[in-house]
Amino acid sequence: MKIGVISDVHGNHYALEKVLYTAKKEKIEKLLVLGDIVGYYYHPEEVLKQLEDWDYILIKGNHEEILKDLISGKTEKSTILSMYGSGHNMAIENLSKKQIDSLIQSPDKKKLKVNQINILMSHGSPWKSDYYLYPDTPKDVLDKCEIPETDIVLTGHSHYSFIYKAGQSMLIGVGSVGQNRCTGGFASWAIINTSNGSIQLKSTPYDINPLLKEIKKKDPDMAYLKDILKRK
Repeated sequence: MKIGVISDVHGNHYALEKVLYTAKKEKIEKLLVLGDIVGYYYHPEEVLKQLEDWDYILIKGNHEEILKDLISGKTEKSTILSMYGSGHNMAIENLSKKQIDSLIQSPDKKKLKVNQINILMSHGSPWKSDYYLYPDTPKDVLDKCEIPETDIVLTGHSHYSFIYKAGQSMLIGVGSVGQNRCTGGFASWAIINTSNGSIQLKSTPYDINPLLKEIKKKDPDMAYLKDILKRK
């Protein structure tokens, strides 16, 4: 079976559309989604709509927790707006209550077994969902990602992609579909072939211009939101 692994779409349905188009050409049969459907950008409802035709498993990320805190009043709207832009507010406006409840009530980790391969889905690290793991994270920290009886440990959150052998576990940082922090205009994701054990890190180009126009309209003072999309 060929499994596609995606993370950190962040409402960027333009990027996800190209990833899913490529996934169909690659004959992907199942998607694993590592959280952060919402946040930063503006159309999580379109993201969920695009996923409807797929067999997928979803966990939540830290931005779903942020959404939960915003809805409950634990965090001020102005605080979220100044840190991340309008994405979370757009999620509240455009997602149904059922969709929001499904996202914020999803687990933050999940174990599954596919064709005798044991996989752990995590958003950040296996021990903390908002802990960042980078390609240059110290080796002793990455080695903590060796999980007993687990062949593959999946992580997103950092928006950087990498592969690291942590003892008996293979750690795969799949990067970000919606906000690649290495090279703008490319959606990062991964393919796992459970039949032969191969792992591919993918980088799929997409047109950033429609999203740049939306940022100019919705978050004109948030330079980061557009600058990261242009990063070389």
